[in-house]
Amino acid sequence: MKTFSARTQDVRHEWHVVDAAGVPLGRLASTVAQLIRGKHKATFTPHIDGGDFVVVVNASKVKVSGTKLDGKVYFRHTGYMGHERFTPFRRMIEKHPERVIEKAVFGMLPKNSLSKQRLRGKLKVYAGESHPHAAQTPKALSIKVSA
Repeated sequence: MKTFSARTQDVRHEWHVVDAAGVPLGRLASTVAQLIRGKHKATFTPHIDGGDFVVVVNASKVKVSGTKLDGKVYFRHTGYMGHERFTPFRRMIEKHPERVIEKAVFGMLPKNSLSKQRLRGKLKVYAGESHPHAAQTPKALSIKVSA
């Protein structure tokens, strides 16, 4: 029996909508990363882009536990010596809630060029309830939240 390896012609991409309201950030990111990568499919092949498109709505209402609201910090560097920039989670979620989800999902993907392409093309994040992807008829996906 031969090992199955999917080809690009065999892959079918679906659309999913995930509501981030009240869902922990890490649980949301790991679920979305699995969908984007295609790990939920029986035809998963690591070197083929077999993942699905994911639309995340209500990104501004994502939940974090503990003291992460004040303690979690995002780092970036300008390229000049001594010019590192630290942005607290509270300010990032107020100004750019989409980036919080994108950075969390990017951290869950493997570090290769295919994952960057997947993130850029397959993840759509919106701060509010509405999104312009209704024509693709996405399936609603609920993430279980423990009490």
